[in-house]
Amino acid sequence: MYERKDLKKPRIGIYSMGLKTYWAQFPGLKERLIEYGEFIAGKVEAFGAEVYYYGLVDCEQEGKKAGEYFNEIHADLILAHSATYVTSASILPIHQICSAPSVVLNLQPTARINYQKTTTGEWLAHCGACPVPELSNAFNRAGIKFRVVNGLLGLNHTPEISMTDEITAERPEARRAWKKIEEWILAAKVKCNLQGARFGFLGNTYSGMLDMYSDFTMFQAQTGAHLQILEMCDLDRHLQSVTGQEITEKRKEIKEFFIISEDAAADPLAQKPADAQLEWSAKVAVAQEKLVKEFDLDALTYYYHGAPGNYYEDIQGGFIVGHSLLTAKGIPCAGEGDLKTCLAMKICDILGLGGSFCEIVTVDYDDNTILLGHDGPFHLEIAKGKPILRGMGLYHGKQGTGVSVEAKVRTGAITNLGCTQTIDGRLKFIISEAESTDGEIMTIGNTQTPVRFKKDPDFYMDEWFAESPTHHFAMSIGHQGSLYEKVADLLEVQSVTLG
Repeated sequence: MYERKDLKKPRIGIYSMGLKTYWAQFPGLKERLIEYGEFIAGKVEAFGAEVYYYGLVDCEQEGKKAGEYFNEIHADLILAHSATYVTSASILPIHQICSAPSVVLNLQPTARINYQKTTTGEWLAHCGACPVPELSNAFNRAGIKFRVVNGLLGLNHTPEISMTDEITAERPEARRAWKKIEEWILAAKVKCNLQGARFGFLGNTYSGMLDMYSDFTMFQAQTGAHLQILEMCDLDRHLQSVTGQEITEKRKEIKEFFIISEDAAADPLAQKPADAQLEWSAKVAVAQEKLVKEFDLDALTYYYHGAPGNYYEDIQGGFIVGHSLLTAKGIPCAGEGDLKTCLAMKICDILGLGGSFCEIVTVDYDDNTILLGHDGPFHLEIAKGKPILRGMGLYHGKQGTGVSVEAKVRTGAITNLGCTQTIDGRLKFIISEAESTDGEIMTIGNTQTPVRFKKDPDFYMDEWFAESPTHHFAMSIGHQGSLYEKVADLLEVQSVTLG
């Protein structure tokens, strides 16, 4: 069985900022701010990151050293903890030397200072917001992009030195801030895992689908991923080596993952798969895994169209089952040669949110939903129940016959992530949060999920179509709009959130 690759952990550089002059003037302040910084580092590490805490940057010389340090550890993201006032001249060198994306953390330790007892030293421990306007100005004039998270630090204890209550872990201002920070960590995880990822492109794009044609060089330039061009003969070479034992094991796996249709579907083209169809799908699935291993692929997009009745047409007839299995194991597979949607699926999968290949199926105006799905593949990890396998008399709009997947995404919050290309050749994300329902679907051997958007179908489609999307997209679980916006930010990809 194919073993899923381990995802890389993002390397997060963290430093706290302060003014060197303060340390002799206010005993204990330096150690207190470092303790706050170490608390932040521990929280970030719990999000699944590799954390590198530099400590305090309190002068220009330390800023230079910190920038060089973050370059040495190849930081994917820098969290700049605004612990107290600092001169912008101390901080700017860090981000001039190290170009990693940065987020300024303005996290106040207390919700309210003790006005009657607070001293100057106590106030300085709570004035992290003070330098942020100055930093914003310096970054802007230096042409350095930055982001800011404002809120409470979220401690679950009060330091002995403090004159006020610093237990803020359950405050909404702390929860909100840490949700944003976690999303920045996850966005960095996406970026570092796309960097150097290997996308396979097997065959070609479905002829005439102009929305799906992609510029391979621009794809690599914007994502950092490598594109490996594959031929059907590469797959066939592995198909010739498949053994009977491998087919038997793969059929057991298929039986575990799927329900084999026994019923007579409404569509005469979608019925119980013949044993020969299942045997062939299992054999092709084994070859697909071997192809993925040979080329060390992290994702795959595919489509084959040849002369009617040729051997490669028979091979592609067995694609959907194996590609659904690979998708569930962290190798998203997008049909019809849709590289951009394959990227969207990979982003969803890196985040553990699924990412099933979809397009518009039909609108249910009585139910106020839009049915979304495709003829495969499907992300089995986010299915409602076991997907059903049906034998297909034909694949609509394509050549050949085979086995297809009928399934729906589980009921609840979902987010669709579309990836299109603009007139200037840049990628663009189109993000939509919605709710999947447990409405009816057709028994035609296709994946289908009824989805209710925040606006009625016509108003939603007005907005959607105005963004010049591709007609495919990836469906993921949960409401993830703000997370995908941060992914777009770090990838420097334009994004729009609908609704």
